[in-house]
Amino acid sequence: MRVFIVGGGGREHALAWGVSRSPRLEKLYAYPGNAGIARLAEIPPLPGDEIGTLVDFARGAAIDLTIVGPEQPLDGGIVDEFRRAGLTIFGPTAAAARLESSKAFSKELMASVGVPTARFGVFDDFAAAWKFGNSHRLPLVVKADGLAGGKGALICETPAKLEKALDAMLTHGAFGQAGRTVVIEEFLRGEEVSLFVLVDGGGRTCILAGAQDYKRVGEGDTGPNTGGMGAYSPVSVITDELVARIMQTIIQPTLAGMKAVGTPYTGMLYAGLMLTEEGPFVVEYNCRFGDPETQAIVPRVADDFLMLCYAAATGHLPVKRVNLTKKWAACVILASEGYPGRIQKGREITGIGADDYASQVFHSGTRVSEGKLVTDGGRVLGVTGMGATVRAAVHNAYRRAEKIRFQGKTLRSDIAWRELARMKNSSG
Repeated sequence: MRVFIVGGGGREHALAWGVSRSPRLEKLYAYPGNAGIARLAEIPPLPGDEIGTLVDFARGAAIDLTIVGPEQPLDGGIVDEFRRAGLTIFGPTAAAARLESSKAFSKELMASVGVPTARFGVFDDFAAAWKFGNSHRLPLVVKADGLAGGKGALICETPAKLEKALDAMLTHGAFGQAGRTVVIEEFLRGEEVSLFVLVDGGGRTCILAGAQDYKRVGEGDTGPNTGGMGAYSPVSVITDELVARIMQTIIQPTLAGMKAVGTPYTGMLYAGLMLTEEGPFVVEYNCRFGDPETQAIVPRVADDFLMLCYAAATGHLPVKRVNLTKKWAACVILASEGYPGRIQKGREITGIGADDYASQVFHSGTRVSEGKLVTDGGRVLGVTGMGATVRAAVHNAYRRAEKIRFQGKTLRSDIAWRELARMKNSSG
């Protein structure tokens, strides 16, 4: 099969790695790619990432399957355009991708089908939003309705913070069009986890894996939100019983609701969940593979990853659950100094070394300049450690990460801390 991956981050490098292991793969392309992806796939010299350009390339290169990594092309209708051109593509249509691209649509759909989620209100007017916020107990969470790169949710513990958040989004356009409408919702307490499910559009689902990511930039879950500073998989609290409950009370009703409104869902459905005392609640839906969760999940997949994606895209998922190895995986993100704020690019990277059974390096923001590997983004590399226990996986990730050098390298040293604490407590 001839495969085309759209995207250029760590998630896409992990997807390319997973696809490259399939005996069914004939040729792999990716765009825009990065220095790591370029070792696995051909990066075509396209004039840009406009959807029409990508369609023309896929048609000309006789691509059998396109896999979309980021959320922006999905929101922009890449799946719709590829299908109109008679091309097979993995992902939801723009209308179905509103589960992620519009928090208001997502919350209202969940409410209509009885999916447990935080109580909420939707507003595009400051006065009405402020009145609603003042009538509810703090803390509250203010979310930009549209896509904001994982940075559009603000926790407001005081009236001053609530006013500042609403003023920034609704009055001053802090997130542009994405923040012109906001969702205000109650703050859920518990442990946040994610469940990834393949959906084929014909009513069949296939559970991929559970994971837990670390969104805050600082250790101890402090500082501003980022795209993600690390993740691990599996998560011990995501038991088979909990998965069954999530599928019955959350995933299946959501998919039925999407079908009922005329937008059947296909692709990856990634549920961000809060495990509360009352059970699992949906924090948000994402309509693609997570980053960096993918870097901790794909290395655990024992099945043919390419054929799983193809089966979902063509409406023929054959199994209820993906076969995974018994190993744990932990991904640690190496970021540029200043991330998620202003950063410096072009700093030389050394010490990556070779991948082995214990660790892999996935490139996020890298490029080759004058024959040298250099930084090219806020998140630079994802180092995934593998092991028979979560402790071993974390150890292998950090051991490899220590050897990698670039000016301003930053990372969290506490990835998987909750799981490590559970392990310690269970062992006495």
